Amino acid sequence: MGLIKATVGAAGGVLADQWRDYIYGGEMNADVLVMKGKKRTSRRSSNTDGEDNIISNGSIVAVNEGQAMIIVEQGKVVDLCAEPGEYVYDRSTEPSLFTGNLSQSIKDVFHRIGRRFTFGGDTGNDQRVYYFNTKEIVGNKYGTPGAIPFRVVDRRIGLDVDIAVKCFGEYSYRITDPILFYTHVAGNDFDEYRRETLDGQMKSELLMALAPAFAQLSAQRIDYTEIMAHTFELAEALNEVLSKKWRDLRGIEIVSFGISNIKANEE
Repeated sequence: MGLIKATVGAAGGVLADQWRDYIYGGEMNADVLVMKGKKRTSRRSSNTDGEDNIISNGSIVAVNEGQAMIIVEQGKVVDLCAEPGEYVYDRSTEPSLFTGNLSQSIKDVFHRIGRRFTFGGDTGNDQRVYYFNTKEIVGNKYGTPGAIPFRVVDRRIGLDVDIAVKCFGEYSYRITDPILFYTHVAGNDFDEYRRETLDGQMKSELLMALAPAFAQLSAQRIDYTEIMAHTFELAEALNEVLSKKWRDLRGIEIVSFGISNIKANEE
């Protein structure tokens, strides 16, 4: 089963009368990471009595800017689209995987944990459409409850000492692999998955990753007083430290990491 891009002519012409359902995602603010697709009864829909969790062959699936959509059958991802537009659902075709501006590694993930067969052309027992917020999720505050070690090395004066620093600020992230996020985080059978469900865990893991990330900056001979000028490098270091838990397991990556204040211990 796959998706075929709907042309403008088809969307407004005779074929529109044949499309049974029109499936879309509602407005997704920064607090909503995933939502279940909705069916709209309109001039394009001739199926007003259909099951909510069955996608009729020939239905239209709409994808908006800043969204990615997956089709799930029996709990397994069977297709993905991250390119804005309208698409015809065709049960007889192979998965399309319109990855848009997401990572091309999604295709490898799909082949590993997705599913590439249909029910012999028959409708599956349970089919759902989920929309993912792929915009940058900003305003995630953090603060170190305790001091984090930071090594200061200056070969010129023979200085090699560990100091303790505290910092706070905000970071942003985005969902870069909806298949991984669905499989390992959100799961099935929900109407909305909101950021507060995950934020506490992410904040704890971020704070644990700060120490090895700071160690990478220290290895580059960056003084702690210069860290605020190297937030891009710090974001890269955090992504590297968190890659197994966030990028490779959950499909999340840090976009930016801001430090409002950083202070070393008086000693």
